[in-house]
Amino acid sequence: MAPPLITVVLPAFDHHQQLKDCLDALLAQSFRDFEVVLVVDRSPECPERVADAYEIRDPRVSVLRLEASVGIGRARNAGAGRGTGRYLLFLDSDHLVAPDAFQAMADRLAETGEVDLLLFGHDREHRGRRWPGGAAELLAAAGPEVFGPLERPELLSAPPLVWDRLLRRGTVPAFPDGQYEEVPAVHGALLAATRVAVLDRECVTIRRRHTVHPTGSPGSSHFDVFQQYEQSFGLLDGRPGHEAVRPHLFTRMIRHYLFVFDLAGCVPRAERPQFFHRAAEHYRRFLPQGYRRPDGREGVKFSLLASGAYAAFEVAKLSHLARGAVGRR
Repeated sequence: MAPPLITVVLPAFDHHQQLKDCLDALLAQSFRDFEVVLVVDRSPECPERVADAYEIRDPRVSVLRLEASVGIGRARNAGAGRGTGRYLLFLDSDHLVAPDAFQAMADRLAETGEVDLLLFGHDREHRGRRWPGGAAELLAAAGPEVFGPLERPELLSAPPLVWDRLLRRGTVPAFPDGQYEEVPAVHGALLAATRVAVLDRECVTIRRRHTVHPTGSPGSSHFDVFQQYEQSFGLLDGRPGHEAVRPHLFTRMIRHYLFVFDLAGCVPRAERPQFFHRAAEHYRRFLPQGYRRPDGREGVKFSLLASGAYAAFEVAKLSHLARGAVGRR
């Protein structure tokens, strides 16, 4: 029997009881040449009975049971090893796939021929509101032609999300332990690709306000983000054309650090100075020669981080929040 076009790797961490919706959307696809590898580990957030029910319901669903609580990265690695599809799609339980998304992917691949990466759009939904994905403009500008990553180095400035792309089997790097495990895996796959194409439409909806996945491996923390970007920058060492890529990866790194730092509930108050100064050290360490900071308020934040001015950064943030509160009266 020929392998399917797409393997969906779906760790069954179900924090908000959304796994059934995700699976129902997958099984309702108009395109049927795919399989779902549902990875269940020993975490209490993995509902084994739900997984078993869908495995019985549809032969395209298979359940891979792991004997320990391993976190999202190792679950993805295990699922990728089990799948047989020509392309891999990594999803989470709070994702919904548009009913015709797989058909659109298959049609685009028929146009392009085999590629290492097929990038596509996503949006976010939370409490009745929707937001476009952070890479929408970059994807729209990429055009219809197949390209290599050095032809579009600006794609390294896109949020490093693994669920807005198909990855050809054999090109998927291993996901590391810890939180933000997507970062080096996504960057590694993009930098190693020789043929990349874009499907300029939204295929996946994520149903949470922020794109920070809550499930790392045991003992993980938000400080893992620094190690993940160290791995990403290590991928550039000795790589031809890395100077064109470095400013875009640097911008993404700093935006990511500032996002985590600013997001309520991510970094505990007592650890905020340490996180800020780790980010400032990375700013100085990885700063590309001749780098130009973004304009406007974002550029001010970059400047304060570059100088290690933690107190000034916090004061500026409070002042901005205060002005916003006054403006809403």
